[in-house]
Amino acid sequence: MSDQIQFIVEKLNQEPFRKNYNLITFDSLESVQLLQLLSDVLGEIDPKHAVDIREELPEQTAKRMLSLLGILKYKPPGSVSDVSAFRQGLITGSKPVIHPLLHWLLQRTNELKKRAYLARFLVKLEVPAEFLQDDTVADNNKQYEEMMEAFKNLHKECEQLKTSGLSTAEIRRDISAMEEEKDQLIKRTERLKKRVETVQNHQQMLEIARQLRLEREREESLAQQKQEQKNQLFHAEQRLQRARFQLKEMHHAVVDSKPESLMKKLEEEINFNSYLVSEKMPREIESKKNSIYFLQKVAAEPAMSQSDLDVLDVKINEVNAEINQLIEKRMMKYELTDNKFFMYRQQASIVSRKKEAKAEELQAAKEEMSSTEREMLEKTNQARELGGSEVLKGDELKHYVNKLRSKNTFYKKKRQEIAEITAECGVLQRTEELLQQRHEALQQQLQAIEDKKGISGYSYTQEELERVSAVKSETDEMKGRTLENMSDMVKKLNAVVAEKKASLAPVIKELRQLRQKSQLTQECDERKIQYDSCAAGLESNRSALEQEVKSLLEECVQEESNYHYINCMKRNLAVQLERAKEEMKAYVTPDPRGKGKTIREQYTQMIIEHENLGKKLREKQKVVRESHGPNMKQMKMWQDFEQLMKCKKECFLKQQQETAIGQVIQEEGKDRLVL
Repeated sequence: MSDQIQFIVEKLNQEPFRKNYNLITFDSLESVQLLQLLSDVLGEIDPKHAVDIREELPEQTAKRMLSLLGILKYKPPGSVSDVSAFRQGLITGSKPVIHPLLHWLLQRTNELKKRAYLARFLVKLEVPAEFLQDDTVADNNKQYEEMMEAFKNLHKECEQLKTSGLSTAEIRRDISAMEEEKDQLIKRTERLKKRVETVQNHQQMLEIARQLRLEREREESLAQQKQEQKNQLFHAEQRLQRARFQLKEMHHAVVDSKPESLMKKLEEEINFNSYLVSEKMPREIESKKNSIYFLQKVAAEPAMSQSDLDVLDVKINEVNAEINQLIEKRMMKYELTDNKFFMYRQQASIVSRKKEAKAEELQAAKEEMSSTEREMLEKTNQARELGGSEVLKGDELKHYVNKLRSKNTFYKKKRQEIAEITAECGVLQRTEELLQQRHEALQQQLQAIEDKKGISGYSYTQEELERVSAVKSETDEMKGRTLENMSDMVKKLNAVVAEKKASLAPVIKELRQLRQKSQLTQECDERKIQYDSCAAGLESNRSALEQEVKSLLEECVQEESNYHYINCMKRNLAVQLERAKEEMKAYVTPDPRGKGKTIREQYTQMIIEHENLGKKLREKQKVVRESHGPNMKQMKMWQDFEQLMKCKKECFLKQQQETAIGQVIQEEGKDRLVL
């Protein structure tokens, strides 16, 4: 407690209060003085509360202070947790109430100033529902809410700009560095001017250099324009290809189609687009707007502690319970009338869900078709870039295939020729081996003859001498050429070294002077070592943080999947519970008109129907089994009868042909006799 009072006294003695208290004088303050001191502190936080408490009633003072403390979210300590006791202590100026309150206010003055400033604009005025029936009041209330949201956004942007700004010291360092760099550039330009002034026609050369720079800039701009035009041409070609493809598709679609089918297709497309525009898209936009509104509302709320969350959970549970009671009352009230339309509503909801699903499938199919078309255009462009022509179709493809076949035959012919040449090469290699063997045999015979004559090694020595003399002449020629080349190279190198020395002499002089002026290598090495150590530490911290973030992301994904799984299970259980409630309601209700068929009765009826159907099928099977033998015998008899009739038909036709042929022969014989 003494530490608390000491902290309060220290803060009150500083700016902007300047009370000049000590522990004794502060402890000896009366209740009215304590209340005035509390009012002064609250006035520093919010200027509206900088008033003299002697000019207002105690109830007004307590109400004013309690309203501000509620906005600042002050929670009394455990000893005065009762609201009535805290209110009474605040009215009377009790020290156990005022001292903790002053300690809490003086600890976080800047934060509370910001909260009080925001509360002036963000604490919403509750308008009764009967007043909102008026259009003017409703419009003003809506405009008020929109302005409140705009203020939230502007305040956030202002805070971000305040935190993202550079410090004054950094700006000054940057300005000093830029000034130093400017001085160095001025000195360098002056030095270059002095050098240039010694050269003849330097003004003309400067003008030429300026023109050269302008021409280079112009060349760069022209190259950039050329690249942009190439890109535009490429995009235009792609659009042209897409338009041609669409035109070709339209031609194919129109070739075998009729006006009625085209009108029907257009009507279907118009109906689909009108459904998307009038029903699907507005619902999605409205849901997105609602979610954005709630998210902005949540983001604009100040930070909440665990106790605030617990209070909100309790309120949510109470509201859910009240909603469930109202739903049950409504169901009990409108149950009889709703049962008549339940089936139609269910069918309408099923149809609407199917319609939405089909619309989504159609939209996904259209997106897939557009992506496939884009991919086909890209492949077509790639094929045209690689092959130098478009994708072949129809007669062109046949011509190209025939050309490939002729090339294939030509390739096979050349391959056969290569095989023949390879075989001939093998024969020649074998011939070379045989000739080498004969040469070796002849060499052996020659050596044997030389041994007999006493001049062994003569032929070998002669060949070796000829080879050595040839090699020596070639080496002498190469040495001569190498010496000439080396002498020329040495001359060139000496000339280049002399030129480089002459050009580098003034630079070396300036470098020596600059080295004498600035010897910063040691300091640079030390700073580099410090930088490397700091960079290594930061890199290790970064890797650790990245690993931690990765693990947290994986955990977040796992928790999200668990959350979605639990939600799905919850929905399934809710549907099952709803079915069970309907089943129990059908069992319990005494009204025979509202009592529909239960699931058990439906399944019992289905079981009975299937049992009756099984009995009928078994009886039918029994009849079929009993009549199977006679039926098969009768079918065999009919087959034999059919075969017999076919034979009779063939014999009859054959007999008719024979009689017709005999008549023709008799008529020809009669004609011959007449002749």
